[in-house]
This record gives sequence, structure tokens and C-alpha cells, in this order.
Amino acid sequence: MAEEVELEVKPGKSKLLIIVALVVVVLVGGGLAAWFLLGSSSSDVDPAAAEDVAPKATPAQIGDALYVAMPRALDFMIQGAHRPRTVQIKVQLLVRGQDAEQLARKHVPLVEATLHKTFSATTEEELVSLAGKERLREQALSDVRETFLRVEGQNVVEQVLFTGFVIE
Repeated sequence: MAEEVELEVKPGKSKLLIIVALVVVVLVGGGLAAWFLLGSSSSDVDPAAAEDVAPKATPAQIGDALYVAMPRALDFMIQGAHRPRTVQIKVQLLVRGQDAEQLARKHVPLVEATLHKTFSATTEEELVSLAGKERLREQALSDVRETFLRVEGQNVVEQVLFTGFVIE
């Protein structure tokens, strides 16, 4: 009647086949999960509504973000609680677009002078706290923007960044 057929499976090949099948299942499952989690359907968003929600870019925010580093760290003295203290701050300016970068590079000496004036007016108490450093950074941004408005008639700098900060 029916003959029994014996299948010979070699032990090394069956393990390899199982491993390959598991890898394929994991990769396919991972790909599908990523597609569902990260993918977005364009039919879900109304383009007119998306324009209303998105903030409008100001002229200072248009263009690529470029960083203009001051050529040297700014060194200044402040009066400490017990003795004078030396402070060194490395600064970079965040600007948008090539035109703003050229203007910032053109006026580096003016920016350095403005920052020296701003930094020298601070106190030791302000510089040792994170909130004080943030206030100093905001004051520096305000002063640099005011300088550019006076000299160039436009806002050139988006942010003043402290990339190095040492108090001795």
C-alpha cells in the first residue's frame, strides 16, 4: 500500500536552516515595525492646516546654520569675593546664510569689543551659576544684535554660544 519514505536531514544543515529562517523573520518583522512606527501617511495631514500650525521663519532664520568662531578666546578680569579672578570664554556666533556669515566675519573686532564690554560688567556670583551664565549669554546676544543693527541695519546673529568657559 503506502510506502514510508524516510527523509534524511543532516544535523548541521537543519540548524543552519532554522537560524537562517529566524534571521529572515526577525529582519522582516523589524522592517515592518519600523515602517509602521516611523512612516507617516500624507493623507492624514491637511496641507492647509499644516501651514497654519508651522511657525513662520523670520529673515534671520532663513538659510543654513553657520558658525563663526571668534579667532581667540576672550580673557577678562572680574572682582571675586576675595581676590580678582581671570575669566576666559570661547565664543561662536550662530548665523543663517552666507551673507550673514560674511557680515559676522567682517565685524569680528567689533563683536569682540562688544563681548568684552558685556563680559567685564558681570560679577563672580553670576558666573558661577548656570542661570547666571545663561543670563550673560542672553545679554551678550542682545548687545551683539544691537551692535549689528546700529552698524549694518539688520539682525545678523541668531545665537551667541559659549564653547569654552574657564574661571581661575
